[in-house]
Amino acid sequence: MSGRNIMIYGTLFVVSIYYLLPLYVMVITSLKGMPEIRLGNVFALPVEITFEPWVKAWSSACTGLNCDGLSRGFLNSVRILVPSVLISILIASVNGYALANWRFKGADLFFTILIFGAFIPYQVMIYPIVIILRELGLYTKLGGLVMVHTIFGMPILTLLFRNYFTSIPEELFKAARVDGAGFWGIYFKIMLPMSLPIFVVAIILQVTGIWNDFLFGVIYTKPDNYPMTVQLNNIVNSVQGVKEYNVNMAATILTGLVPLIVYFISGKLFVRGIAAGAVKG
Repeated sequence: MSGRNIMIYGTLFVVSIYYLLPLYVMVITSLKGMPEIRLGNVFALPVEITFEPWVKAWSSACTGLNCDGLSRGFLNSVRILVPSVLISILIASVNGYALANWRFKGADLFFTILIFGAFIPYQVMIYPIVIILRELGLYTKLGGLVMVHTIFGMPILTLLFRNYFTSIPEELFKAARVDGAGFWGIYFKIMLPMSLPIFVVAIILQVTGIWNDFLFGVIYTKPDNYPMTVQLNNIVNSVQGVKEYNVNMAATILTGLVPLIVYFISGKLFVRGIAAGAVKG
């Protein structure tokens, strides 16, 4: 093996250890009892493995007066995630398809506005959105948070779909037009079957962003509708009783499982989507 390869693989190994070490500490700590944790050796494997911290994190960890763990937050996160992902990706794919293949008056201005929207800091829009949701009767409700995630995901997803559709050979589009296919016929029969990689990219981006969101969840919902990330924050920062590090670690891992599973299942398609034109200009 050449010196260059040794340097490359050595660097990759060091970086991997850097990212995996915190995960290792989290996992082994979540499998220990508190007496063992108090011994202070965070890197030592558990002498006696226990799953009680995981059970408590899921079903009985307390946040104030509520002692139902992460389970309620998980259900709320699912109810937020599914419609937000489906609606945003459906609308963004149609937007990207129209901008790439069906030029209309004002298309460039519309696209510029969408791109501008992708880079507006969230903090600038927090208070105006509170007022809008209040006027619509959606403030503190899950439907309001779904609308917020759908709108904020639209600009970047439209950009991704538009760039991907422009990378598809234009001859296919023209041939379909000659054969009499219309807007929706071309979209459903040609564009969608060829767009699985970019849909996977969009799904991973949306699932990761929405599931891991804390800011919108804590601002636009109330305790009964808090998503899983807000429940996790409340469990970890609870000031009542003993600080149970094993429960906190188990709760943290449970909260991050959904985006991890989605990515590991569809990781190859994610790379294909990026390579096939997801970030082309």
